[in-house]
Amino acid sequence: MQGTIANCGVACSQGMLHVFIQHTSASLALNEAASPDVRGDLERHLNHLVPEEQPYYQHTLEGPDDMPAHIKAVLIGPGLWLPVQDGALALGTWQGLYLCEHRDQGGPRTLMLTLMGPDA
Repeated sequence: MQGTIANCGVACSQGMLHVFIQHTSASLALNEAASPDVRGDLERHLNHLVPEEQPYYQHTLEGPDDMPAHIKAVLIGPGLWLPVQDGALALGTWQGLYLCEHRDQGGPRTLMLTLMGPDA
């Protein structure tokens, strides 16, 4: 994401970057990125909260991971507002952006970036 801001051709020394994923079975999250254990723990917890192959799911045309993927995407959300300072993301020391793929075999994903600021 840092490289995207630097190479987008728009100067923005201070402002906000909105990142939006244009899909209903994936989401965006901001969380600790220093330890790979965090990603695994989050994934296991979400799978525990929203298990596959439940008899009450009706939207299952694309497989047993279909409806759980939509539920997980609703819980985490499709967008994030990120601060930009001195032309770069101003994240906390341990923070990182996660693109959370909730399908077992996810396809290509598209992000929409909107940069706002006094000089954007």
